[in-house]
Amino acid sequence: MLVVLRNPRREIEVAGPLTVEALLRRLEVNPESVLVIAGDELVTRDTRLRDDERVEIRPVISGGCTDIRTTQRASEEKQS
Repeated sequence: MLVVLRNPRREIEVAGPLTVEALLRRLEVNPESVLVIAGDELVTRDTRLRDDERVEIRPVISGGCTDIRTTQRASEEKQS
C-alpha cells in the first residue's frame, strides 16, 4: 500500500494487508498523535487496510482561537 506521511511529507510503500494499529507500530508512530485516512475515509485502529489502498497519516494539531478581549480582561482583573 502507498502510505503518505505528513510533516515532513514523504511517501513509502508498505506490504499489506494489515491493521491500522499494526501499520502505525511498524512505522513507530504514536497512534494518539495522528489521524489515519484510507481513501477518503477516516479509519480507526482496528480497520484492516488492503495492499492496494492509499493511506494518509496526518499529525493531530490541537489549539484554538482565543478572544483577545477575554484574555485582556482576565489580565486586567488579576492586576486589580
